[in-house]
Amino acid sequence: MKAVQFHEVGGPEVLTYGDVDQPTPGPGEVLVRVAASAYNAADNGMRAGFLPIPVALPHVPGYDVSGTVASLGDDVTDLAVGDAVIGFLPMERDGGAAEYVVAPADALVAAPTSIPLADAAALPSVALTAWQALFDDGRLEAGQRVLVVGAGGVVGKYAIQLAKRAGVEVVATASPRSADAVRVAGADQVVDHTTTDVLQAVDGQVDVLLNLAPIEPEQFASFVAAVRDGGAVVSTTAFMATPGDESRGVRAATVFVLRNRERLAELVRLVDAGELTVEVTRRIPLTELQALHTEGAAGRIAGKVVVLV
Repeated sequence: MKAVQFHEVGGPEVLTYGDVDQPTPGPGEVLVRVAASAYNAADNGMRAGFLPIPVALPHVPGYDVSGTVASLGDDVTDLAVGDAVIGFLPMERDGGAAEYVVAPADALVAAPTSIPLADAAALPSVALTAWQALFDDGRLEAGQRVLVVGAGGVVGKYAIQLAKRAGVEVVATASPRSADAVRVAGADQVVDHTTTDVLQAVDGQVDVLLNLAPIEPEQFASFVAAVRDGGAVVSTTAFMATPGDESRGVRAATVFVLRNRERLAELVRLVDAGELTVEVTRRIPLTELQALHTEGAAGRIAGKVVVLV
């Protein structure tokens, strides 16, 4: 089968496209014929060697995947050959930048039926990150208020949609480039962080501060003042510490996205119910994945890119 993999960590040039052996599913596993994988910043970090995830080399990137079940390993009873599925694969194992991938059966759920199967690869890890940040780590409830810093990215727009659906008021920071998209996602107030003092713009305190942006640590620490006593600061920027305030009971939590089959299935249900919009900015062929990594290594990739097989 065709696949993209790297045999050593390094720059995008270590990625190679070519023939590799087709894997065979073991007990509790499924062989998926890949429709698409999705690019995530962590793929760049693992390839470059600065994200501490213990991958075995050679490694196939692409831990978000969509496709159809091609064959079943022993003890798999809740999936069938031909099922359309999506999944957030274990990051340390080979991913979906290939014609086929072996996945744990418990990482897969039925794919949305309301969008193209390939586009559905854009959903799993980013939507799970938003859910976990808001409700697992943030413990948000209906009637509360959240400030989302850096809401213009993919996770931010999922977070806004999920928070609004849960009855949470959303204040979001965004640049002029992404402000309209943040409003469309449902934010109640959009603060232009390029021209406005965020703390002055937020009228009253919030229950949860969710940071999704690579802001300076000093600025991040100053934003804690916007959180009420007993609230929480949650961040996806694992490369720097998440600040809290023990004197006021403000918790600090850093999100490390976890696989959760039940929640992923619920996210699919929301997509098919029209309550959650899946963002796909670009679609590229597998043969262009190295070029995409080059782009990612040079700077931030806007939106969500799916990689078609």
